[in-house]
Amino acid sequence: MPALEPEILVIMAALATMVVAAALTSGVLRVLLVAQALYWAMSYVARPAVLLTVLPDPHFGDNVADPRLAALGYDVAIGEVLRPVAFGLSVYALLVLGYALWSRRNRTPRVAVLAGDPDLTATLGVLYVLGTMARLAAAATGAAGGAGEVQSASPILSLLTMPATLGAVGLIVFYRSAKPVNTALLLGILMLGELWWTTTIQSKTPVLGAALAIAVRFALTGWSRGKIAGIGAVSIAGIAGFDWLQSLKSTPYLRAQAELVDSAYPEPVRPFLGLLRRFDLLEAATDAYYTGPSTWLSPGEVVGHLARSMIPGQLLAEPKLQSGTAWATEVRGASVDMSQISVSLAEGNVNEGYVIGGTAGVVVGVAFTAVVLVCWSRSLYSRHLPAVMFGIALIEVPVVFERGMLGSAETLGKYLQVVVLAWLTHLVVVEWRRYRQRTTTTGTAVPVSVGSKGSE
Repeated sequence: MPALEPEILVIMAALATMVVAAALTSGVLRVLLVAQALYWAMSYVARPAVLLTVLPDPHFGDNVADPRLAALGYDVAIGEVLRPVAFGLSVYALLVLGYALWSRRNRTPRVAVLAGDPDLTATLGVLYVLGTMARLAAAATGAAGGAGEVQSASPILSLLTMPATLGAVGLIVFYRSAKPVNTALLLGILMLGELWWTTTIQSKTPVLGAALAIAVRFALTGWSRGKIAGIGAVSIAGIAGFDWLQSLKSTPYLRAQAELVDSAYPEPVRPFLGLLRRFDLLEAATDAYYTGPSTWLSPGEVVGHLARSMIPGQLLAEPKLQSGTAWATEVRGASVDMSQISVSLAEGNVNEGYVIGGTAGVVVGVAFTAVVLVCWSRSLYSRHLPAVMFGIALIEVPVVFERGMLGSAETLGKYLQVVVLAWLTHLVVVEWRRYRQRTTTTGTAVPVSVGSKGSE
């Protein structure tokens, strides 16, 4: 194996520092930092290492072997492309390490006060049922959409499927039962549902979100070796199951084409190609390299788009910026012909910051991600429903893993509407439960009163 580029070694050191920071913290933040390190390791370490080892020739249908990197030579191009990434992740690692050291000195025990709350559990159950009905309708009508699609065939139906995400992830994290069998049964049903949905929309997000939700649950309830092994097994089984189910939906011709593309790689690498293709931030880093620093949006435009992202689109005179689509057409389009392709792409915090403001933009981008991460980890301990719901939503959507400032704000603005729906549902559920309790109490008291009168 050829020597790794210095930039990859710096990235590995930054990721190791993040793991050290995770070890110094506790609870949900520890899980999120480790998940970030693993996610970025797949994109910025594993994938470049495969390219440097195999040196594959680019082929149609193979997004691992990027022709832009091959044209410059993998050994030269990967170092150049990853230089801003190495700097950005180093800054990020120092930020989270500093926060971990500070929080360790000021640590106070945290408890998820809403864990096991019957009102919250009932609300999440209602949201999951309603959202699942919308998912079934979307799948039946062909309106489910897919990963990277710019526009859904039915935007309203797509919005109505989002409560299922809150319900599934929320129940995985916060459901509590005195009977372990009930817990295991419910978690199994929810995991299978997310695996079905991840296959239906052809995206890794639902199943990885469910796996992360299990890790967050364990962070709240306590760790064991068995639980750690279970998280790894669920994640691997989810990705493997996703690829297997996708192959069943594929035609013999497409399977033959995929086998032909994979044949360019050594046999030991082929089983992991499907996994590597799901982590594509190296492509976004390549986009940023070819576009150049401080060439995309001005700081004023970024601030304006961030503010507009939190306002419902129905209240705006003009459409909001779709950052993933804009990245595809304007940033990747600078080095790849995207004229016949309409897709939404993940840009990554470092890559987005680099094309917006160069080195300063990278620092701002990673600092934004750090703030979102810390607020996210704290929100799950809140006693306020909106904060908890936002925390649940961020488990499913990987904004702190593969999105920048614009993509994160866009996602938060989208889920703001869903959180309002969840809050209204919670009000109805609480009133219904109170009504049922009053009815039950009144119903048991009436026979006693009647019986006592009869005896007189």
